[in-house]
Amino acid sequence: MQVPVTILLFAGLAERAGTSQLSIEITEHASVQDLLEKLRAEYPALAELLPSCFVSVNQEYADPTTQIKSQDEIAILPPVSGGEETRFAIVHDVLQVEPLMKLVSHRNCGAILTFVGTVREMTQGQRTVSLSYEAYIPMAVQKLQQIETEIHERWKDIRIAIHHRIGELDIEEIAVVIAVSSPHRNDAFEAGRYAIERLKQIVPIWKKEIWEDGSEWKGHQLGPWNPTSELS
Repeated sequence: MQVPVTILLFAGLAERAGTSQLSIEITEHASVQDLLEKLRAEYPALAELLPSCFVSVNQEYADPTTQIKSQDEIAILPPVSGGEETRFAIVHDVLQVEPLMKLVSHRNCGAILTFVGTVREMTQGQRTVSLSYEAYIPMAVQKLQQIETEIHERWKDIRIAIHHRIGELDIEEIAVVIAVSSPHRNDAFEAGRYAIERLKQIVPIWKKEIWEDGSEWKGHQLGPWNPTSELS
């Protein structure tokens, strides 16, 4: 049996959702964890923020196993202050380069490299009208973090941030921004190239090319897809 519940949102969560209040239906006696999973599925724009939030039920902080009743007052609470903006994100919003540069900048970096992937019009003689990106968001963010771990195993003192946009993108819009800082420029160049190639290889993001006369889902175009292999 499904029961309706109302959820209050605040700060960045409300901005992402475009509203301060959501109404959804959940299974009777569903837990807080069940509620969060449903929100991730139905509101992808909130998915990257939810792991850092707390849930209150009737104005008390709730455990993930807490059962929810239809008359409960439910609120999802983002961190109240402080904290660094997430360096790894899948977003619906328009991407900007400067915020990612700020995320990786520090007093000991001698170089900041940025890679900006944009939507091009012509591919192998075929005109693209727009692109549509889709992602398995929780796993995609986890794999972006894995790329950082792999980079730290190869290059010292690297700081990296990656944001990838999903949804409908027009020609020349930014699809991905990667920012890499390092004490030395050569490491920044090498780590940045590794990051974009690895992103194409292991991060579950799919691209649909929309043409004037049709459309097609495209792969990473790096040969046979094998996300379990290592990048040489």
